Amino acid sequence: MHSLWRFLTRRRSGEKTDWTDWVIYAYLILGLFLMLAPVLWMANSSFKSVGNLAEWPPTVLPMVSETVVVAGYEAPLPLYDVTTDTGTKRLAQVRKIGLKAQMIDPDNPEAAKISVNVTDITPVRYMQFGLGNYRTLIAESGQYLGRNLYNSIFITTVATIITLIMNSMAAFALSKYQFRGRNTALLAILATLMIPVTVVLVPVFLIISEMGLTNNSWGIILPVVATPTGVFLLRQYMLTIPDELLEAARMDHASEWRIYWRIILPLATPALAVVGIFSIISRWNEFLLPLLVLNKAEARTLQLALAGYQTETGIRYDQLLAMTTLTALPLAIAFIFLQRYITTGIASTGIK
Repeated sequence: MHSLWRFLTRRRSGEKTDWTDWVIYAYLILGLFLMLAPVLWMANSSFKSVGNLAEWPPTVLPMVSETVVVAGYEAPLPLYDVTTDTGTKRLAQVRKIGLKAQMIDPDNPEAAKISVNVTDITPVRYMQFGLGNYRTLIAESGQYLGRNLYNSIFITTVATIITLIMNSMAAFALSKYQFRGRNTALLAILATLMIPVTVVLVPVFLIISEMGLTNNSWGIILPVVATPTGVFLLRQYMLTIPDELLEAARMDHASEWRIYWRIILPLATPALAVVGIFSIISRWNEFLLPLLVLNKAEARTLQLALAGYQTETGIRYDQLLAMTTLTALPLAIAFIFLQRYITTGIASTGIK
């Protein structure tokens, strides 16, 4: 903890605080706020009730109205602070008609009802992080929520593993082997970056359909197992690995597969982690291809399930926010465990 505090309070000029330190910290805090504020607001709002979400101006924290059980009434009545000529009194609201609210004294329910203007009452509320949205989400989604979660995890995991294997093999060949057409092959791979995804979407769907992979997770995995960005990033990283290491391994009668598995992959771990992070984010958030290929409810991913909370009559913000929070959790966990490799994978070399 002490070392972390020293890191967060570092200065450019030793012990003395310079004006540039204040500018840098202000810039970093602003950037942190701009990046995290929408995410924190989404996660915080997922604990709000439907009424709390519809309020304007919105409340920062989840707030619920305090209620009281009054004899003669089946449901608990909400409490309000009523401003009168004699001061403020806490009453329970029986009903509201237009701009008038009928109130009773919860301590004396036998007394006559009081009619007051709604502008003179203030709801009595307290902060509560409720799980009602998540309970409703699980109850209404039934078995499909677990199935959609499994489909997303399966597609993301398998596609990322195959992507790392395919891209690393191609990068190994393009960086460590001398053969005719190597640069042409690399240019052809990079040229695919200029082709919009929507251009090849119909041919890809027709191929998937002819292979009988509609409503199948493999119909989402196979078209995206090789990425030109991953091949290029891994190739550039592998170029920094000394060729003398490979020659020494060949002199010890190591096979090309063993060189790839025991030398190249361990040294390229930071770059593989970066490609893995990009693949996880891309596969987890993929929407367009699954929308075409996966038509059955039990075959859909979480991203497709999210679209089900927007109907012709409106958007169910309570369940949408809860579902979005659950969907973002796996990505956050993956980033926490792998983020330290991002800078290393891009900036460092393969020499150990």
